[in-house]
Amino acid sequence: MLTSLSKFPYLRQDFLASIVVFLVAVPLCVGVAVASGVPAELGLITGIVGGLVTGLLPGSSLQVSGPAAGLTVLVFEAVSEFGVATLGVIVLVAGLLQLAMGFARIGRWFRAISVSVVEGMLCGIGLVIIAGQIYAAAGLKAPETGVGKIAGLPGAFWDTFGDGEALASLAIGAGTIAVIVLWKRLPRALRSVPGALAAVVLATTVTQVLGLKVATVEVEGLLGVVQPPGADAFGELASPAIWGTIVAFALIASAESLFSAAAVDRLHDGPRTQYNKEMIAQGAGNTVCGLLGALPMTAVIVRSSANVAAGARTKTSRVLHGVWLLLFAAALPAALALIPIPALAGILVHAGWKLIPFRQIADMWRDHKGEALILVVTAVSIVAVNMFEGVLIGLALSVVKTAWEASHVRLEVVDKGAGPIQASLSGNATFLRLPKILDSLESLPQDRPVELDLSGLHHLDHACRTALESWAERHSATGTEPVKLTRLTTAA
Repeated sequence: MLTSLSKFPYLRQDFLASIVVFLVAVPLCVGVAVASGVPAELGLITGIVGGLVTGLLPGSSLQVSGPAAGLTVLVFEAVSEFGVATLGVIVLVAGLLQLAMGFARIGRWFRAISVSVVEGMLCGIGLVIIAGQIYAAAGLKAPETGVGKIAGLPGAFWDTFGDGEALASLAIGAGTIAVIVLWKRLPRALRSVPGALAAVVLATTVTQVLGLKVATVEVEGLLGVVQPPGADAFGELASPAIWGTIVAFALIASAESLFSAAAVDRLHDGPRTQYNKEMIAQGAGNTVCGLLGALPMTAVIVRSSANVAAGARTKTSRVLHGVWLLLFAAALPAALALIPIPALAGILVHAGWKLIPFRQIADMWRDHKGEALILVVTAVSIVAVNMFEGVLIGLALSVVKTAWEASHVRLEVVDKGAGPIQASLSGNATFLRLPKILDSLESLPQDRPVELDLSGLHHLDHACRTALESWAERHSATGTEPVKLTRLTTAA
């Protein structure tokens, strides 16, 4: 007995932390599944795999994986376009891509993604989640596009206030949000129960006691929803359209997981995350989820921070939380049928609100307006188009901004009134700065000899080199000495 305990010196702390994480995870797993347009049990399956598969693997010892609100929009779009039966194939191949990236040691490169793009992605996702779940809270059908969801909100509120059942449903959702927000102000003893769980229990109780006619979660049973992808689903891989979704799943899930790992590392002083191993762990988890036809998983900062705050010391806590989810899903599936969907919508509205980085936007606007602009454009693009293309737009803007800032070049012209005009370029001359360089050079008088010194350049790209040589050839007027060009011997 003593030998067993010596292998788990922090078993008590990890056991207690696992209970807290389990209580936090239950409403989120169910809520994300319902919002994604799939059976509630699929969210629990992903949470179970996150604990029992990803939780056992090395990488980040304290962060917890499961279905994430950040992927809700992408999953809903995939289910709408390809169907639930094909979801397993998408998640499976995305998991295999993550495994490949992990074994290729690409995981650490995700830390190089612009923070403004990541924050913009979360902001856009948060806006779409909030808009879509307001309709769910009122028991209304949401428009399909992000712009349609936001534009239709005034009309939705107007319709709700004219319908008693819709108004009651919206009140349950609003009450759930209020409980979550106010729960943090209650005495510490009460706050040991997660606010989201308390809100769901209270919403369920009120709905049952008052006999309110609101939609509740549909239950099919754990084994009833497990649908390994069949031959028809794998046949969808022949369609080019599905590969964009697969790549989006793999990249966005990886980025969210590894950024979460960096954030969790700042919360504790234990072992640091091994990024490539964590990528492999996430890929293994998503591969299993795909084989079971479940939702994709990522590391989730809400559950992870709850794990650290509850005193977890090792990966045992996250594995045990997967055990508790399995026991709950197997023993108490009927309990899910009592949960009002407006309550789950309220949880997700609150989660979506927390995804919007208000403080970061303000800080960026004050210190780095270009980064703030990229954040806003990324968020708006996700709302206006879709998540994958919105992130690509943000990444493209980030690359262009970086290239523009890196191509600082300075042109100095010294004209003593007699003799040759001396011009010198220093810095990095790229095609982005070429129009400004040529405008300045072409304004020099053509009846005077010119000496152009390029030795101060750190980098001269092919476009600039060719343009400068062409300018030098055609600049001088007849009878004037040709431009003397001091070349950059180490030009790229």
